[in-house]
Amino acid sequence: MAKKRSNRQEAIREIVRNKDVRTQRMLVDELKAYGFDCTQATISRDIADMGLRKLPEGVYVLAEDLHLQRMVSELVVEVVRTGNQVLVKAQPGTASGIAAAIDAAELPAVLGSLAGNDTILVITRTEEDGERFESLMSKLCGSRR
Repeated sequence: MAKKRSNRQEAIREIVRNKDVRTQRMLVDELKAYGFDCTQATISRDIADMGLRKLPEGVYVLAEDLHLQRMVSELVVEVVRTGNQVLVKAQPGTASGIAAAIDAAELPAVLGSLAGNDTILVITRTEEDGERFESLMSKLCGSRR
């Protein structure tokens, strides 16, 4: 049972990071596509266990991404991607803090980051991972962009 739950929660992590999930029902439907047949009550328990939170925009975010979300929403100016390299432009003097938050989030697709004064270069495993990371950063920037 614990293995099934951990597999399901890993799928939830991936779904929440890659899609704008606004409701538990939407999460149940997304999990079905991953081969998990579960009830909304089960998902509700998983959300509590994992510490998922909703952003002001109404989108679920992982607890471990909250610090990153706060930094990105306040300090990131622009996100640009080419292939598996993502350039994150930030307020002057804040790049190293943002890079540390990216590293602390332990995103599976991110190989590492390099920070200057106002720029972070993030290298991902594949071009597809680069797209996902760019999408996550844009999501975390919220509606101000």
